[in-house]
This record gives sequence, C-alpha cells and structure tokens, in this order.
Amino acid sequence: MKALKIKVYCLAWLLFILLHTKLASPTPLKYIPKLGVLRGINVFQNPSENLTSSEPKSDLKTFYYDQTLDHLNYNPESYLTFPQRYVLNFKHWGGGGGAAAAPILAYLGEESSLDDDLRGIGWLSDNAHRFKALQVYIEHRFYGKSVPFVSSEDALKNATLRGYFNSAQALADYAEILLHIKKKLSAKTSPIIVVGGSYGGMLAAWFRLKYPHIALGAVASSAPVLYFDKITPSDAYYSRVTKDFREASESCYATIKRSWAAIDKAGAKRNGLAFLSKKFKTCKPLKSVSELKDYLENMYTVAAQYDRPPNYPVNQVCNGIDGASQGTDTLARIFSGIVASRGKKSCYNIGEFFSDETLNGWGWQTCSEIVMPIGIGKNKTMFPADPFNLKEYMDSCENSYGVVPRPHWITTYYGGLDIRVVLKSFGSNIIFSNGLRDPYSTAGVLEDISDSIIAVPTKNGSHCLDILPAKKDDPDWLIMQRQIEVNIVHAWILKYYADLLQISEHNEIKF
Repeated sequence: MKALKIKVYCLAWLLFILLHTKLASPTPLKYIPKLGVLRGINVFQNPSENLTSSEPKSDLKTFYYDQTLDHLNYNPESYLTFPQRYVLNFKHWGGGGGAAAAPILAYLGEESSLDDDLRGIGWLSDNAHRFKALQVYIEHRFYGKSVPFVSSEDALKNATLRGYFNSAQALADYAEILLHIKKKLSAKTSPIIVVGGSYGGMLAAWFRLKYPHIALGAVASSAPVLYFDKITPSDAYYSRVTKDFREASESCYATIKRSWAAIDKAGAKRNGLAFLSKKFKTCKPLKSVSELKDYLENMYTVAAQYDRPPNYPVNQVCNGIDGASQGTDTLARIFSGIVASRGKKSCYNIGEFFSDETLNGWGWQTCSEIVMPIGIGKNKTMFPADPFNLKEYMDSCENSYGVVPRPHWITTYYGGLDIRVVLKSFGSNIIFSNGLRDPYSTAGVLEDISDSIIAVPTKNGSHCLDILPAKKDDPDWLIMQRQIEVNIVHAWILKYYADLLQISEHNEIKF
C-alpha cells in the first residue's frame, strides 16, 4: 500500500513538471568562452578533411538505461527514472569474442549530443584493438536524447527539473551505467579507463577521484580544472589567445587591437549600424555594435582554442587580415579575416557562434556551479578591457534562472586549491593532457603531480586534439603525445592485472 502511495505521489510530481515547463525563461547571459571537444572542428573544418571515427556505425549498439533522476536525495520524486542513452562497441573486446577481465574504455559525454562524440572522438576507437577493450560512450544528462521527461528547451525552463542538471548527478549517472554494463556482461573484474575532453575531461578526472572503485584511471584531455576560485588569473584565457595571434603575425595582432575603436567610431555615426551591416555582409541588420564585436571576439577565441594542423585557424584569420591589398582600411582588413576563415559567402551569420543547441544547457551549468571567472584585463590583450565582475555575473544568472551561482562549490566538492599537495597525498592514475596553444590550457595541470598523476602537454597542440581520430598526416609531436598516453594506460592495466592475480592467488580465487 505504501509503495502504491509513493508511485501515485511520483506520478503527480511528474505531472506537475509537465504542466509547468514554462515557469522560467532564460535570458542572454554575459558570455564566457564555451568549452566543447568538437566545437572548433564544426566551425573551421576543411571540407576535404575526414574526422570520422575509424569504427563503422554497424559496430555501434545503442541502449537506454532507466536512470535515477536524483541520486543525491531520498525524496519520493528522487526515484523517478528517465531513459539515458549509451552506446557499446564490442568489436575488439577480448579479441572479438569478449572475455572476463578484458578492459573497458568509457567515454564520459560532455555538453553535447552523443551523436557528435560518436563521429568525432577517436581515442577509444583508435586504441580499443591495442587493449582488446569494450568501448562505451555515455551521454550526459539533459543533452541529446537523455533529457528527462520533456524537451531540452522545456527542461531548462522548469526551475524544479533543471535542479537535477549538474555534474555530481552526471557522475553518478556514469557510475550506475558502468556498473550495470559490468553486471550484464559478467565483467566484474574488467578494469575501466574513463576518457573525457574539455568539460568531459574535468568529469573524467573528477570521476576517478570520486569513484576510484569503479574507474582504474582517467584520461582528462584539455580539462581546465584550475579555472575556479581565482586559482588561475582571470585574464589568462584571453592573454593566451592574444599570444597565439601575436606569434602568428605582429601586424595581424595590431590590426585586431585597433579594430575595436574603429568599429565603435563607425557605429556611432549616423546610419552607422547600417554601414557596418553592409561592410561585414551580415545576414541580418545589426541591432548594436556589440553584436559585431561579440561575433569577432568569438571568431578569434575559437580559432585560438582549436588552432590545429594542418590549417591552423589562427593563421587562416591572420593571412586574410594581412593579405588585404595595401591601403585597405582597418575594417576591410578585419572583414578579409572573416572571409579567409569562414569562406566566401553571400552573407555572414553573426549568430553562428551562439546557435549551438547545447549552448543553453551550458548557460545553466555555468550559472549554477561551473563558474569560471574569465575576464579581459586592461591593456594586456588585443581585446577591449572587460574584467570579470562576480556581482554582475551573479545578477545576470539570477535574472535568467532565479538562482545565483555558487562560485566556490567546484573547489569545495572536487578540490583544486593546492592541487599538487592534495592530489599527491591521495590521488592516482590520471593523465592531464593539454595543447599549449589552447587558451584553456592556462587552467590545466601542466606538470606531473606524482608518478601516476601525469601531465602530457604539447607546445603546438590545441583543445582536445589528442583524443580526436588519428590521421595519416598527423605531426610527429601529436603521434608522440598519443603514444605516451597509451603507454601510461597500458602500465596501469598491467599493474591492475598483476595485483588482481596476486590477490586471487592469495584467496585461491579463479577469475
């Protein structure tokens, strides 16, 4: 009888959600550079490039797990479930036939649909044959096809439902699904290596720290785990973007630096917005000067964040700016940079960097717990000064979602302060890989913390480049970075098997 009452209560609560999905309507927030493994690829990809994973789609098997809505509380509604998507690839597991204790490589989804990850993540598919490993890809809650009960748009408008949208719940999701997979496949002793990039890289590192009994180790690519609580200087991101452009071309850097004043001057004139709209061939008339400046800022930051071979987007932009004919004015040079990086078009969508379907979800996450205080210092970068103001940021979030961010929660829950001392004392088996051209690498772990918490940086690398599919023309330094990571993971697995064998012999248990 009691169970029936709980079920009725839960159904009533679910009905409440479904009937109140428009209680809150998010409004635009102060922009913080977005993370994401594949974002720059989608923006700057050369049409001739093939960035598809080496595994055919026929090898991928899609499943849905009845996931617990709320792992962290014991209210009746906490026990509601929703279908969460995960994908398995058995092709190489145990040599093709499956085997007890064969490894599991698990990709922890970030702030995007799993469809993107299956297409563009290469670390698992490129290395599964080496380890005879099962490949697992898990979608992050509230993204793709793993949104509880309603559409993603309606979920974010509901103040109650989006309260279950956070990293701790996501990690618990991954834990449940991985244990479920091991149980279903009778793989109790199979070691799990979790892999993630960008925000997913943070999740991978945090998962190893929070669930060491489930994950043997973690590969955390381009994970800015130190961009919280003033551990990293606020302007580090934009300073690195500036350095990338300045190294590419001093004249390009100088042109961009003086362009902001030129845009403001042109926009302030009579019919200035109409003039700028025509000058930059915007698909829609500009409503403000800030629209154009935001677009350009995003173009530069994305180019730097994903500045990867063989095209190197920063060089593309600068070649356009510097390649304009002699006597060309500053605004025309900036437009040439757009054409060089975006291609020749009849018009340019200045909202393209903001139209990503995952951007609203990320907006909520950065307005609740992922508070990275990124700002632009005065006279230190090629951008107009725009220091991070926590009060303004909190006011913006409260206006959008009715709640204020918790700027200290990440370091409270996962750590980060004094990371070298803390993790050296208890952490193990984490690879922090970074490409130093990536502005977010300024908040990454760039030096070894211990013998098993290892930094693998590359001078010329970019955001999450090491976990993308390998290509025949990859530079030697990238091949070396990936090989170092594989060697480290291989050593972890060998040690695990040796320890397991020793314990089994001691207890006279066969596995």
